[in-house]
Amino acid sequence: MDTTTQKPAAPPAPGPAAPPDSRTARGVTRPGDRIFLGLSRGSGIFVLVLMAAIAAFLTYRASLAISKDEANFFTTFEWNPSGSPPEFGIAVLAFGTVVSSVIAMVIAVPVAVAIALFITHYAPRRLGGPIGYVIDLLAAVPSIVYGLWGALVLVPHLDGLYGWLDDHLGWTGILEWNDGAPRSLFTVGILLAVMILPIITNVSREVFRQVPRMHEEAALALGATRWEVIRMSVLPFGRSGVISASMLGLGRALGETMAVAMVLSPSFTINASLLDPGGGTFAQNIASKFNEATEMGRDALIASGLVLFVITLLVNGAARLIIARRKEYSGANA
Repeated sequence: MDTTTQKPAAPPAPGPAAPPDSRTARGVTRPGDRIFLGLSRGSGIFVLVLMAAIAAFLTYRASLAISKDEANFFTTFEWNPSGSPPEFGIAVLAFGTVVSSVIAMVIAVPVAVAIALFITHYAPRRLGGPIGYVIDLLAAVPSIVYGLWGALVLVPHLDGLYGWLDDHLGWTGILEWNDGAPRSLFTVGILLAVMILPIITNVSREVFRQVPRMHEEAALALGATRWEVIRMSVLPFGRSGVISASMLGLGRALGETMAVAMVLSPSFTINASLLDPGGGTFAQNIASKFNEATEMGRDALIASGLVLFVITLLVNGAARLIIARRKEYSGANA
C-alpha cells in the first residue's frame, strides 16, 4: 500500500481584481449620495444667484439715483438727495469708512495675534482656557452693547489720550487736537478695533494650534528660543490664517452701523486731523437716514450701499490673492 501522503494542491493565484465601478468610486450610485451631491451643488449655485441678484438690485436702484444727481457722485462733499436739484456724493463716506477701518485694523491685528500666541504657546492650560472662553464671549456681544459702552464709557475717557497724542504727535497735523468732543474717526477706529478683536483672536488661535508639533520640536532641537520657534515655524505656517481672520474682522468693521452712529458726530466734511469731530461712514449714513428718506433719498442710499458692496468684494478678492500665494500653508486651497 502506498502510504505517501499527497500534498493538497496550492490554491490558484488570485487574478487581478476587477476595477471598481466608476460610479461607485465617485460615490454617486447610492440615493443618499445623489441627494447630497444635488443639495451641495444647488447650495453653491444658489449663493452665486443670490449674489448676482443683490448686485443687480443695487445697480438698478443706484442707476436711478445717479442719473438724477446734479453733482459728481464720487467727489461731492454734500448729501442732499431731496433737494432741487438733488446733489449728493460719497467722498466723505468713502474716506470715513476706509480711514476708520484702517485704524481698527492697525490696532486690532497685532493685539489679536499677540493674544493668540500667548494662549497657544505661553500661557499654562489653566490660564489659557479661561482667557479663550472670555474672548469667545466677547465675540457674541451685540453691536448695540458696544455702541452704548463706547458712548457712555469710551468717549468720556479719551481726553487724556487725545491730549497725549496732541502733545507728542500734534505737529504732524493728522493727530492735532483742538479740544473738541472726542467723537471722531479715531474714536470710531478704537471702538471697531475692540469689536473685531475677538474674531481675529479666535481664528488666529485655532490656526496656531494646527502648527505641526514636529516643526516646533525640530526648531527647539536646533537650539532656537521660544520666540525664534514662533518666528520661524508658527507665524509662517499661520500667515494665511491670520490674513483670513483679518479679512473677517475687516468685513465687520466696514459694515458696522449702530455702534459707529452712537459715537460719531456725523458731518459731511473731511478734517485734516483724525481727532477732530465729524466725518461719516457708508453704514452709519444708511442707518441714520434710511427711515426718514424719500424715494429719491433711498435710491441714493442704495447707491452708496453699492459702493460699499464693491469695496467689500475687492477687499475679499485681494485677500484671496494673498492667500493663494501661500498655498502650502492654506487649508482653503488644499
